[in-house]
Amino acid sequence: MSAQLTLRDVSKSFAHRRVFDAVSLTIAPGERVGVVGENGSGKSTLLRLIAGRDHPDDGEVIVLADGGVGHLGQVLDLPDDSTVGDAIDAALGEIRDLERRIAVAERELGSSAERMADYSTLRTAFELRDGYRADARVEAAMSKLDIGDLDRDRRLGTLSGGQLARLGLAGVLSAEPELLLLDEPTNDLDQQAVSWLENRLRRHHGTVVVVTHDRLLLERVATAIVEVDGDRRTVHRYGNGYTSYLAERRAARQRWEQAYAQWVGESAHWSEWGATTAYRVAPGRAIKDHNKCKYNGDGRRVQESISTRVRSAAERLERLRAEPVPEPPEPLHLHAPLDADDCEGPVLELRDVRVDGRLDLDELVLYAGQRLLVSGPNGAGKSTVLQVASDRLRPDRGTIDRHGRIGYLPQDVPSPRADVSLLTAFGQGRVGTMEEHGDRLRSLGLFRPADFRTPVGALSVGQRRRLALARLLDHDVDLLLLDEPTNHLSLALVEEFEAALAVYTGAAVVVSHDRMLRERWRGGELVLGAGRVVRWDADDRVRVDAGSGPA
Repeated sequence: MSAQLTLRDVSKSFAHRRVFDAVSLTIAPGERVGVVGENGSGKSTLLRLIAGRDHPDDGEVIVLADGGVGHLGQVLDLPDDSTVGDAIDAALGEIRDLERRIAVAERELGSSAERMADYSTLRTAFELRDGYRADARVEAAMSKLDIGDLDRDRRLGTLSGGQLARLGLAGVLSAEPELLLLDEPTNDLDQQAVSWLENRLRRHHGTVVVVTHDRLLLERVATAIVEVDGDRRTVHRYGNGYTSYLAERRAARQRWEQAYAQWVGESAHWSEWGATTAYRVAPGRAIKDHNKCKYNGDGRRVQESISTRVRSAAERLERLRAEPVPEPPEPLHLHAPLDADDCEGPVLELRDVRVDGRLDLDELVLYAGQRLLVSGPNGAGKSTVLQVASDRLRPDRGTIDRHGRIGYLPQDVPSPRADVSLLTAFGQGRVGTMEEHGDRLRSLGLFRPADFRTPVGALSVGQRRRLALARLLDHDVDLLLLDEPTNHLSLALVEEFEAALAVYTGAAVVVSHDRMLRERWRGGELVLGAGRVVRWDADDRVRVDAGSGPA
């Protein structure tokens, strides 16, 4: 079998927008494919099409998986009054069905040779799925995912979102389907559980298609990458895993730059040729032997030659301009007006800051060029630190001193009026004409000019995040306050933004659960718990006072 699943010219639309336009894709048996793209691009829709939960408007989806298909969506598709046991049975539905059919076939074994053959086929299928150990696998997976103590009679409506996600993951993995489809399986998992999941996916006997923003999981598990492009409503496949995906993206950028440089060079050459070089044919010369007729004839031939050359240059130039190569966008750049070597004082000082029930911080001092990663579980006060530092939240008490310009990227980006255009929202509050705003937005390469008139209300979550990032990049700032900066963005853009952050000369305070960002982090780290300092690992001149200690 050359293909496990095939999409042929698949198109899909919903009421508000078109998601895919004549998409084709092939995945071979045994591949582990990571599906990437920004939020709202269509990744979940792609998985639902493969799983048969959604159907294409045009084209066909062909799935060959006699060993079953397991699909984990982002939401467990069961009513709240269902039990934990019901969720497990639903995940093991194909195995439970085989058990029932085997029981029926056993009762009818003596009826005919045909029933005996059916029984043998069912038993073989059951054993290939390792059906006898399915419930034991569920127990082991739930234990690894820290939900082993859930009572089987407990109602799903009483579970947290994280418990529901882990329960669904334990069930679909334990079913051992031939084709495993997972949508953001690392959500709500701690480091230990994610490591277990990585090992489990590497050992899976079958094909894996996983939608994820977790770059470490992609690096360690994926053998191929499929990137969903929401702007162009298509997909692109890259072989040989995440590292090769990044290398191919860089190579594509280099080819684009070379093609643009060649186009510019050829355009300049033929413009110059038509304007000057073509006329450099037999410049004025004296009449030889007083032969005026021959001289005039030579002149006519010269003029004909010039006309031919000018016409040829114009035609070449016209062909070039008919198929222009667009200029590649500038690499993302973050610029700080203040120089860390010249700035003597701090850029941020928080002293005796209290936000009732959320934050209790005696002192945080950050100097130009310093980096601080703020860590801790959900609800620890990480976003509160950034909100206070950016003046978006006034503390109940304490003093905050800010020096220089501040750029703040919140975790949940507030949306401008839904009816304003993308370009209008980008230029809001900025000096300049709409044409100047358009030139600047175009240079960033985050949006196509064709999208500039799109109403903000029609943008996907990922596009709105890109808009917020564009506004951040359009200013020179001395202090960056970034709350989950990699959320909702395509991984190619995340890598580019991290590269810009790495050479940024200003100060930065970052809140992030992104494992790759955290692994690459070079700077101080502040760990919070229940609004108080649990641990800090200061970098150079970053000073953090724990005050009264952990809660």
